[in-house]
Amino acid sequence: MAEAEELDVDGTPVRLSNPGKIYYPRLGPDGGSKRDLVEYYRTVATAGALTRALADRPTHLQRFPDGIEGEEVYQKRVPAKRPEHVQSCVVTFPSGRTADALRVTSPADIVWAANLGTVTFHPWAVRCPDVDRPDELRLDLDPQPGTDFADARAVALDVVRPLLAELELTGYPKTSGGRGLHVYVPLVADHDFVTVRRAGIALCREIERRSDGRATTAWWKEERGERLFLDYNQNNRDKTIASAYSARATPIATVSTPVTWEELPDVDPDDFTIATVPGLLAERGDPMARMRETLCSVEALLEMADHDEAAGLGDLPYPPNHPKMPGEPKRVQPSRDRDRKHPT
Repeated sequence: MAEAEELDVDGTPVRLSNPGKIYYPRLGPDGGSKRDLVEYYRTVATAGALTRALADRPTHLQRFPDGIEGEEVYQKRVPAKRPEHVQSCVVTFPSGRTADALRVTSPADIVWAANLGTVTFHPWAVRCPDVDRPDELRLDLDPQPGTDFADARAVALDVVRPLLAELELTGYPKTSGGRGLHVYVPLVADHDFVTVRRAGIALCREIERRSDGRATTAWWKEERGERLFLDYNQNNRDKTIASAYSARATPIATVSTPVTWEELPDVDPDDFTIATVPGLLAERGDPMARMRETLCSVEALLEMADHDEAAGLGDLPYPPNHPKMPGEPKRVQPSRDRDRKHPT
């Protein structure tokens, strides 16, 4: 391995160790090395795009110190031993435990984390120090077996975009870096996680109703079928989504990439990689650059939630590691629920 180097990241020195280590074996030494990944992050961070996406957000690190085929480390706590420029903020998990999470304030923080083997950055939907009120509602269109990106795109264009417009909400789509699609709605940070999750459930239920059977809010996999799963729990406390401009642990080093609604019909998510995204960013800019100028309210969604509740549609299950919540239905797989009536 080559000796460690010192990188200049907007005037801050950041150490790069083992630059020749292969992180993406399929890409090999010319495109798949640790240097390639770190230089990608230095480029999109200093350009402002990734730094803007992570700024002041508690961020978890999905690390692969020996490359994407090696052991994965999902790190929620920032290391105690770190450079002076690396800050943190305290977050509270659903269990009530707390932790010091990485708080990104500069491109150097991102490059420092990349040198630790971070492939993907997972920010919370809040900003430090106000870590209990989300400023984003995140919609995750997750293809299930038998569906793919084309299905996610079709539902986003046919259903999500016109529904958001009807509700006077502004949505910003991005590829997941895999087969899925994410849409972010920037919010005024005036509600807690439980309320924003409730708004997200209302949005997902309306998408489900308008999707002609193409999408579902069914939490249990056995009930989803060949439909997109609308993962409403992405709006829960301590749930994160790969950030815009984060690389993913895929063989070709794909990147979760913002796109415009006008670009979306022609998007192929495999076209966005650590090799291609810097050029795309330099050519057409960041579609999410002005997202904080279009802050939205969830009040219309909460009214929809009230209507659903009046019609008998209550809460939906939380993730298994979350404490049981008031009004939550049983967390029992339907096929194992002895109290559930099954067809004879």
